[in-house]
Amino acid sequence: MPSETDREHMAAALRLARRGLGNTWPNPAVGCVIVKDGQVVGRGWTQPGGRPHAETEALARAGEAARGATAYVTLEPCSHWGRTPPCCDALVRAGVARVVVATGDPDPRVDGRGLQRLREAGIAVELGLMGAEARALIAGFARRITRGLPLVTLKLATTLDGRIATATGESRWITGPEARRAAHALRARHDAILVGSGTVLADDPDLTCRIPGMASVPLARVVADARLRTPLSARLVATAREVPTWIATRTGQKPATLAPYQAAGVEILTVRPGKVGLDLRLLLGALAQRGVTRVMAEGGAGLAAGLLRDGLV
Repeated sequence: MPSETDREHMAAALRLARRGLGNTWPNPAVGCVIVKDGQVVGRGWTQPGGRPHAETEALARAGEAARGATAYVTLEPCSHWGRTPPCCDALVRAGVARVVVATGDPDPRVDGRGLQRLREAGIAVELGLMGAEARALIAGFARRITRGLPLVTLKLATTLDGRIATATGESRWITGPEARRAAHALRARHDAILVGSGTVLADDPDLTCRIPGMASVPLARVVADARLRTPLSARLVATAREVPTWIATRTGQKPATLAPYQAAGVEILTVRPGKVGLDLRLLLGALAQRGVTRVMAEGGAGLAAGLLRDGLV
């Protein structure tokens, strides 16, 4: 049975994992704490772009102290070669004696193989400590792996009478400074922001994270624009070479129409039309294929209604 000390160290690993939310895609955000003789000797979390992995970071900090230690990891260590070597092999080479894992990896390339590899090497393995919290952290990754869709968070502000703007559309803000700061914190925990073309036309937004030190988060800005109404003068287009910007439009657009956007650095995603506008399920599937795991949808009303109607939130 895990002890209270085990729980404390896993809670610390989960806090480390949260640091990576929004900038580790296509990989999940993972945290790792290595403890020997009651002392923390190594900490790590998944780095931007998904590598190095949390275990690699923690082992590098622990050095020789990792031999005979306990590693607390929020997700089953990977067992396959990708852009980095398998983390389970790194733990074995380091001489770790015990590994406590919060939750298994739903990726079919892993799916228990990492735990098996550790056990075969004689390492004591325990699974399930604070598993619910760990699964919540990788919910977007798991959804992409199992359903081919990212996790969608819908941000929608309304007035007391249920409006999202005045009748003339002139009300830029119906939220206060605290709510806007909270929105930027939410952006930082997502891989991409999704808006409709109406929002671009009405607000000409930057869709960047204005938290100090996190100007590059989130890593992608996406516009659902079936009729390609986004102006070439829009801020999103003007800064497309600085922050990845994707415009999703209907199939069948003429190459000459798309060329100016592409020349500005915008990536064009062509999506089959839906009942109203684009088929949003196909759009989200296209984002998942590009590795996006967590999407924050910021409106407007048409986009929000479509996501809710199709059960995508």
